[in-house]
Amino acid sequence: MSPETAQTIALQALAWLVGQEDICSAFLGASGSSVDDLRGRATDPIFQASLLEFLTMDDNWVMAFCDSIGLGYEDPLRARYALPGAEQVHWT
Repeated sequence: MSPETAQTIALQALAWLVGQEDICSAFLGASGSSVDDLRGRATDPIFQASLLEFLTMDDNWVMAFCDSIGLGYEDPLRARYALPGAEQVHWT
């Protein structure tokens, strides 16, 4: 997946997230972000990556998001891996 496609998916995820009050509140709390950050950093690939990491923590969130825009369930994680920081993931 290209970084441009990944950024588009991240922006779609952000739009979906702000429409989900409970999930959006959880993201703001977990990330330490503010509503202003959602607006001001929306096009920042690092912020987008953090949003996608949060979204992919819960399969139900992924399915609801993907179903709302017709994406494959694997696409949010693929998008995350196409954005900065994925090369630093360590599983041990």
